[in-house]
Amino acid sequence: MLTKVFLEHPRKVDESYLEHAVFASKFSFKLFLAAGAALVHAIIPVLFEKTASKMIAEMYAKTHNRG
Repeated sequence: MLTKVFLEHPRKVDESYLEHAVFASKFSFKLFLAAGAALVHAIIPVLFEKTASKMIAEMYAKTHNRG
């Protein structure tokens, strides 16, 4: 059961548990930054016009062919 919960998915993307945890943590932080840029843009439209969408496109490019 623990193997399924903690190791099955990281193995599918050819990573150890720790490698996957680091990757997912960095991804989460980038999403947080993108959300912040989108929020600022919502309030002041001239700021960060394409920042969030560019960040998300880059993250998608890094993940869409994994596993």
